[in-house]
Amino acid sequence: MAPWERGNLAKMQMEIDPHPLQSELQSHNYSSREAAPSHKSSSGGGGCGCY
Repeated sequence: MAPWERGNLAKMQMEIDPHPLQSELQSHNYSSREAAPSHKSSSGGGGCGCY
């Protein structure tokens, strides 16, 4: 890749998670509602699993 083409890799579409804040808020809401373990936690949850 040429040096002048590296800007293409910095675009938001190239990120693994293009909306990290929105994903974090959804994860927090889900774990708060369901008492389910989040992706950052290794403890078990007691939710019913419905969303």
